[in-house]
Amino acid sequence: MTALAALRPPSTDREAVVLLRRLAAWAGLDIAGGRLRRSSSRFCFGVEHGDYNGTELFGIGTDRFIWLAWKPNTSGRVRFFSGNFPGDGVVEFRPGEVPPPRSIRDSWARFPCGADFILRREGFSPPAGFDAVLVGNIPGGGMSRSASLTLNLLMTMLDAAHARPRHPLDLVDMAQAVENVYIGSPCGQLDQIMILFARAGMGTHYRPSDRRIRHVPLGSGAPDFRIVSLDTGTVRPGLEKSTYRIRRAECEELVALAGPEFGIRQLADVRSADLYRRILARFQTTHPHHCERLTYLYHAQRRFRGMLRAWREGDIARLGALFRADGIGLRDQYQISGPELETMCDIARTVPGVLGERMLGGGDKGAAGAIVLARALPALRRAVARAYPISHPEFAKAWAIHECRPVDGIVESSLPR
Repeated sequence: MTALAALRPPSTDREAVVLLRRLAAWAGLDIAGGRLRRSSSRFCFGVEHGDYNGTELFGIGTDRFIWLAWKPNTSGRVRFFSGNFPGDGVVEFRPGEVPPPRSIRDSWARFPCGADFILRREGFSPPAGFDAVLVGNIPGGGMSRSASLTLNLLMTMLDAAHARPRHPLDLVDMAQAVENVYIGSPCGQLDQIMILFARAGMGTHYRPSDRRIRHVPLGSGAPDFRIVSLDTGTVRPGLEKSTYRIRRAECEELVALAGPEFGIRQLADVRSADLYRRILARFQTTHPHHCERLTYLYHAQRRFRGMLRAWREGDIARLGALFRADGIGLRDQYQISGPELETMCDIARTVPGVLGERMLGGGDKGAAGAIVLARALPALRRAVARAYPISHPEFAKAWAIHECRPVDGIVESSLPR
């Protein structure tokens, strides 16, 4: 087990296949000649924390992945082994016979058990037995590792049951339910949408009013730039234990307070300057923190069209400036960031050629992100290497910089022999 725990995560599909075979042999599982599914991470341009508030969303899939290889067995049981959590051993159960929701606390087994539970709840027949081995290289916190995992598990179980959802967005709903209902994490749907519908070289635009997905090509005049994840080395608790839960509750409380008087059903409904000012005038004294959350979302929605236009026109400098403004709003009005995340942003902001930076994902800990001209990437690496360990010596050996590119969110193939 110690040798397995020390294995380096793969960085390519070829390395992943080699490692998956090694893990399968160690765990006594048979995946030879089976199927392989790769699910991506994501990078959100906007609106971060907008999904559970009803805003439009825009982002890309990124090339940090979870690889899952599987093959039917004759045991009538599903058996999983994760190379990222070898200490949990083989997770094994008969479909339909999983523990009740929120009863698994400290094991990754809550994800496959949750996928089985939700599929049964939605009326899908149980899958035939299969063996599965998986491994990933998605950094924790900010790039949607849990959404990538949940989508991969659901799609694998549906394949094993020879079933398909009626619509791809049904997968998004089920993946959210695994986390909301079974695990107890109050996530929205941003992560699942940005991964499931991601296309290489394209941005994904989601409009919640009609659940429309639109792919937006990057403008041909875009300079050579990079999407970068600035991993602080910190470990973020689950969303159910974090500031995310508090922020979501505050937004829901403001809707409950303002809805009857102002006719809103979600904070995304506050689009006009007049309505925004009237709600602030009504609640600024009694609920100042709630009004700060609204202020971020109001201005983030106003930035959103500019972000789409900048991407479509290849105006990466403008995209970066809006991304930076969004980060300041998340820091000051939404107050969802953290000290290590902001140290990364402060360092990145000093480097010429870094066009924009902000925290990513649920907040508190994890990773920040940056939009960087390619020529500036070496200088960014040097700046972080020099300054971040001074500010946070406890993470001096844990931080990392991940250069990412837009990729397809889900890729399936036969497992090479």
